[in-house]
Amino acid sequence: MSKLKLGPLPDDKPVKVTVEMPATVHRDLVAYADVLGRETGQPVADPVRLIVPMLERFMSTDRGFRRARQSMPPTRRRE
Repeated sequence: MSKLKLGPLPDDKPVKVTVEMPATVHRDLVAYADVLGRETGQPVADPVRLIVPMLERFMSTDRGFRRARQSMPPTRRRE
């Protein structure tokens, strides 16, 4: 069997998640979308679409999470 340079492809199939949030958090999300729309000049049609980028940003800047994740076995973390 030959050794290929390309390894297994990551599973990047979207996963649908349903989230319940307090009404106050939803109001803040809508307000954030409004402010972002004014700052960028591009209105955010659906504030819910901000959740994924917000989570990505939060996790990528959380030093404690990054340290803990590095100590996890490779099978448990997504690279």
